[in-house]
Amino acid sequence: MIPSEKIALVTGASRGIGKVIALTLGKQGVTVIGTSTRADKADQITEMLHSNGIRGTGIVLNITDPQETLETTLDSVCREFGHPNILVNNAGVAADNLFIRMKLNDWENIIETNLTGAYRMIQLCIKAMLKARWGRIINIGSVVGSTGNPGQANYAAAKAGLIGLSKSLAREIGTRGITVNVVSPGLIETDMTQVLSADQKDKWMQQIAAGRMGTPEDVAAAVAFLASESAGYITGETLHVNGGMYMA
Repeated sequence: MIPSEKIALVTGASRGIGKVIALTLGKQGVTVIGTSTRADKADQITEMLHSNGIRGTGIVLNITDPQETLETTLDSVCREFGHPNILVNNAGVAADNLFIRMKLNDWENIIETNLTGAYRMIQLCIKAMLKARWGRIINIGSVVGSTGNPGQANYAAAKAGLIGLSKSLAREIGTRGITVNVVSPGLIETDMTQVLSADQKDKWMQQIAAGRMGTPEDVAAAVAFLASESAGYITGETLHVNGGMYMA
């Protein structure tokens, strides 16, 4: 059953891809709850939404917090806005290093945030979706989850894990009107890619058929499509947004 109001929970919505996803969904009439780990950034999300005429709010939420803390935070938001029926797991971190030099802490932190964090957020939102018999779960992956990349064994493993999680969950809940998909960006113009050297960018650009870096808007458009009614028969899929860097 199509919900009368669509409510999206977008993690990591204060900057980059998450910020543009929140704006794109909001401009399509979706109520948006955007998360940040910092109070000042959460306030900026609220201001951004309201200044664009979007119903919603920014909240302080760390996806690595204990489940009880996450439940308390989300419950307070649901009382005002309703239960999210669109979940975009965008929040993530990186800690790159060659595997032989990688500390266990760097491995565990990346898996905890990028993979277990998505598990936690899905657990928070899925019961309401099952009850409503409608939902959209969209996990933001990465091209390296499909290709691998030297120095990113932890990050690639987490993003590859999202693909397996999404496929398995899609098979479990597909009959309940809920789709589960991955949007997998390639080289996107964000603050994370700004730290790359010119040589590193040139190396990546040689692999991109489109001949340019992607933008957060490119990724947000894919998310908005998968969140729409038009994508109701698409589930368990990975939508690659990489300009032809990797062709599955």
